[in-house]
Amino acid sequence: MQAIFKREFRSYFHTVVGPVFMAALLFFTGIFFTAYNLFQGYPYFSVVLSSITVVLLLLVPLLTMRSFAEEKRMKTDQLLLTSPVSVTEVVMGKFLSMTAVFGIACLLMFMAPVLIHFYGGGAFLADSVAIVEFFLMGAAYIAIGMFISSLTENQLIAAVGTFAVLLLLQLADSMSSILPSSALESCVCFLVLIIAAALLLFWLTRNLIISCGTGLVAAVVLMIFYVVKKSAFEGSFGRAFASLSLVSRFDAITRQSFELSAVIYFITVSALFIFLTVQAIQKRRWS
Repeated sequence: MQAIFKREFRSYFHTVVGPVFMAALLFFTGIFFTAYNLFQGYPYFSVVLSSITVVLLLLVPLLTMRSFAEEKRMKTDQLLLTSPVSVTEVVMGKFLSMTAVFGIACLLMFMAPVLIHFYGGGAFLADSVAIVEFFLMGAAYIAIGMFISSLTENQLIAAVGTFAVLLLLQLADSMSSILPSSALESCVCFLVLIIAAALLLFWLTRNLIISCGTGLVAAVVLMIFYVVKKSAFEGSFGRAFASLSLVSRFDAITRQSFELSAVIYFITVSALFIFLTVQAIQKRRWS
């Protein structure tokens, strides 16, 4: 894994991808820092981080689009898949290299809270925690982008797909109000998700018994719960969809409110999409 990490990390700085990613992120950070903290005198750096989450939507696809798509297009993935290194180590090496590039930019952001604290204001500890949470949210974004890149050999499709998924997660909280709210509609929506999850499981495993069995059990449990406590389904799909939003969890830090659940959620999302990436590569390896 260490060899994969070093190779991938160096490759981001042998091309313009790494420097452009870091420069763009720090450029917009500097603009908002100047506007909010220096000109308006706002004492917290966390409001700057909340403002540049939109910028992250545009930059993360640039960083992740080539992670596996380029390997597949150039057929160099065959060398990785036939090497003694495990697929998990390959995926983790690539993931850690991308988070390292992002992490360098986040480390440079610590200069802003230091400056605010130097001039006698702000809350250095709270701003430091905000930067750490911002890094964890960005790592979750990177894991999502890496997974999408593993599904295609076209970098443009990987970039657009990553942006679309991240934008959907960005808007999940505000979109929840327009989703079906009645108990029956919510139940149907959950049933559709179960079917989609069963299809994804079949695509990953090619095992009809496991995928159909898992989907059937989940559907039966859902219907039993719907019959027993129908009232609980009122507006439940909208609330569940809103809970997917990564940004809404991060925004709590702008109110100087640390939430451990947000940290756990970011780590869970990262772990989930790293796992899905491993499974997608394993499927290609044995097909």
